[in-house]
Amino acid sequence: MPQFRVHEVGVFVATLLLSHYLHGAGAKSGDEWKSRVIYQLLTDRFAKEQDDTSPCSDLSRYCGGTFQGIIKKLDYIQGLGANAIWISPIPKQTDTPSQGYHGYWQQDITQVNSHFGTEGDLQDLVNECHSRGIWVMLDVVANHMGNQQYGDWNNFTFYNPFNQSAHYHPYCLITDFNNQEQVEVCRLANLPDLDQSNGFVDSTLNNWIKTTIQKYKFDGIRVDTTPEVPKDFWSQYSASAGVFSIGEVFNGNPSYVAGYQGPLAATLNYPMFYKLQNAFQDKQTMQNIHDGVEQNSVFPDVSVLGTFLDNHDNPRFLHNNGDTTLLKNALAYTIFAEGIPIVYYGTEQGFSGGSDPNCRESLWPYYNTNSDLYKFISVLAKFRTSQGSSLYESKQVERYVDQDFFAFTRNMVFVATSNIGNGQSLSRTITYQPYSEGTTLVNVLDSSDRVTVNNGQFEVNIQNGMPKVYYPSNSN
Repeated sequence: MPQFRVHEVGVFVATLLLSHYLHGAGAKSGDEWKSRVIYQLLTDRFAKEQDDTSPCSDLSRYCGGTFQGIIKKLDYIQGLGANAIWISPIPKQTDTPSQGYHGYWQQDITQVNSHFGTEGDLQDLVNECHSRGIWVMLDVVANHMGNQQYGDWNNFTFYNPFNQSAHYHPYCLITDFNNQEQVEVCRLANLPDLDQSNGFVDSTLNNWIKTTIQKYKFDGIRVDTTPEVPKDFWSQYSASAGVFSIGEVFNGNPSYVAGYQGPLAATLNYPMFYKLQNAFQDKQTMQNIHDGVEQNSVFPDVSVLGTFLDNHDNPRFLHNNGDTTLLKNALAYTIFAEGIPIVYYGTEQGFSGGSDPNCRESLWPYYNTNSDLYKFISVLAKFRTSQGSSLYESKQVERYVDQDFFAFTRNMVFVATSNIGNGQSLSRTITYQPYSEGTTLVNVLDSSDRVTVNNGQFEVNIQNGMPKVYYPSNSN
């Protein structure tokens, strides 16, 4: 088991309060972020400035996506029902021996990556998003710098401003992820590991995040490689940012992941990601979802965790299982379950790429707003938003679970999912439910699908494996 650092009570309490009472003009709190449906995009892969009809031919190199390209496609994002975007890290990257198109191999944190555009372009993007009510989450890296050249592990002269060996931990590689000290001081994927205990590194990183947020008015940050840095640094860093922070803890152990909520406002819910894979992708028992929800109890605040099915570090859902009906069930769960839903670009177009970089496809020319998955996500995401705080401030209540079926409510919204897949059917009688006798429930996905509560119960009939999202017909 990984070992955790012990924090003073005062620091822990302060950081918890940070998630609800963030400083800075216009800063969005964790409670406010609950209202968002986040669209995660890779800046290099989402949209070019000029229309392009040919997909990127080499996913290991820059493909041409830019900040201005994103601006041109904000209608597409809004049409999907998303009201926040998560963009790639912005610093200048190392480009040899491999290109840092993804943003995680920074060379100079004082410069914006020119492949993405200028500082003005980035400001235009944030301003245009804000004018539309779209919030912008910036991906940030404070653990490491980019690839070194020529295999000289003691040469740091081409980095800015961390150009001295004293700015880094001594050379070693992470070989045991259960050894927390090694995780924090050694190199991940041989990337130079910054020493946050160095005064210059500490102050520079904290000043960078503070000034970057203030300059561009970002609404939140996604924090890369969270466990690779001591928790007390993250407490400082999140305070310096002054906006909602959500950390990447790439681990399925709920207790381990939950240890980083406090130093940061939230984490991505990787433990639940694996449970959803088991239930929907692998068609194991739906009891996995029940177990995942139970395990969520170790987190201080489940309601602000990031819930997701796809991202840039894992093979896409449809790569492992090509049944889009199963994906729809998993999406219905993710969009309405407790947490902040995150939709990875391309999911709405049925992308099925495998391991990195194949799960980082170029979205052009696939901006089809009539695709089945685009319309499916759009209906559910917009309905979620229409419910406001009555939904996202309410608890998730399990209503039925067995091998093939899982149902829950958030306030008056009833969500029924299954893992039987396309072409299959089942029926379940729901007796544990919150509705008054005679209430008629309408399926948000099909208004002709209606059921009525009779003798304190109602029937859910799953046809062709499709999920259902019911809501009382007399409700606004």
